[in-house]
Amino acid sequence: MKRLVPVALAALLTLTLTAGGVPAASAALHVVHGTTLSAQQSEELVASYVRLTGEFYKKVDRQAMLDGARTSMIDYLKKHKVANATLPALHAGDDDVTNTEALNREVSTAVGEYATKLEPVESMTGSTQITYAAIAGVLGSVKDRWTVFYTPKEYASINDLLDGTSFGGVGISYDIDDATHMLHVENVILDGPSDKAGLQPDDMIAAINGKPVSDLLAPALPEKDDQKRLTAEQNIVTAQLRGNPGTRVQLTLVRAGKTLDPVTITRETIHQPSVSSKMLPNGIGYVDLAVFGQTTAQELNVALRRLDSEGAKAFVLDLRYNGGGYLNAAVDVSSKFIASGPIVSVQSRAGNDTEYDADNSAIAPRPLAVLVNQLTASASEITAGAIQDSGVGTIIGTKTFGKGVVQTIYPMRDGSALRITTARYFTPKGHDINMVGIEPEIVSDLPKNTRIRPGDPAQDPQLAAAVSFLDGRIAQNVSQPPPKSR
Repeated sequence: MKRLVPVALAALLTLTLTAGGVPAASAALHVVHGTTLSAQQSEELVASYVRLTGEFYKKVDRQAMLDGARTSMIDYLKKHKVANATLPALHAGDDDVTNTEALNREVSTAVGEYATKLEPVESMTGSTQITYAAIAGVLGSVKDRWTVFYTPKEYASINDLLDGTSFGGVGISYDIDDATHMLHVENVILDGPSDKAGLQPDDMIAAINGKPVSDLLAPALPEKDDQKRLTAEQNIVTAQLRGNPGTRVQLTLVRAGKTLDPVTITRETIHQPSVSSKMLPNGIGYVDLAVFGQTTAQELNVALRRLDSEGAKAFVLDLRYNGGGYLNAAVDVSSKFIASGPIVSVQSRAGNDTEYDADNSAIAPRPLAVLVNQLTASASEITAGAIQDSGVGTIIGTKTFGKGVVQTIYPMRDGSALRITTARYFTPKGHDINMVGIEPEIVSDLPKNTRIRPGDPAQDPQLAAAVSFLDGRIAQNVSQPPPKSR
């Protein structure tokens, strides 16, 4: 299976990234004097209260928020071996200033009593750990799986997931072929160093710097645990292929069973792509989206232009295992296939609707199949739903995850962040897919424990179904004579 990213992490649709800190309207709630919290910790604690009460898409129970903070701190302390941790009960009133002052005092009490008993975790002091536990408890009080607190490390990981990381490398993705012990090239980053050197998807890399890949992988073979062996093999290959930009690596390729002369590739700075593509037989362009990140629409433009120049007659858009990303990326991606009209409608707690329309950047219409499965979620479902409702493509696969709510991320000054569900969304025809999902027009399941090779219909029954469908559409288009001019 590809990209088995946990949905709890990947199903992330963010409406916007806002500046951190407490909203200006709540400046009076900023600091409680005489506490043992720093001003920044107090500010972030208050921000969690203010943001949740003001932005969450449903009405919030103030008492549950205060109870959540208290319970979360006690649970955290017990989990970290602080015995007999107790804190006074809190009582919420109608005044938010009074409530936040009580919350600040409670956290200050916990810090004063127990912070020194906690061992540092990931460079976090005991005071920070307790404050974070309280904030997590405030957000967790609404019992919404998407409304959560991110520590700085967790928030950095989310950004890496959505926006990609950069490294010195050759610009390919690959898997290790168990039969030949060579590297199978799955994707070549467009305009990257391997692309410039002439590498193609489905090439096999037989040797690196003159040493057979099978010999390089030999130290990992005795590992009996399959996952540990795979990790060891990937670490070996990564060490060989990556390096400082400007350095060189020599690869020996096998293409269609024939060994080619070695090619020398100069490594460049590679941005982890969110889009991969290749041309399948009969002029079917295959495009796979891993996430909906900041650069996804731009990467998709490059991929579609390349496939168009190679004579694409139809497209497969693979959204399987894609847990989502940014709302604007979903609109931009959808706009490549939908010429005009609505893409999605977003409804706030107040009931106000904001409609996002196609941005007039669509490619020339061609038969389109969209692959989905049970892990297609959030921003992916926005695109799949818009394509289905507009009639520009056919959805193939299994029912999608069913995440019809929108989150907003509020970064904090210390690198942490609040993620809060702030709205619901609806497809162009008004369908609410939350907890329901999107039903494909053509159902195609994937047998359990099937290990697919992305972009290879011979090892991917769902992709084979999409190719068969598009082959029929292409043949139908060819059989129809062009309209007569008048």
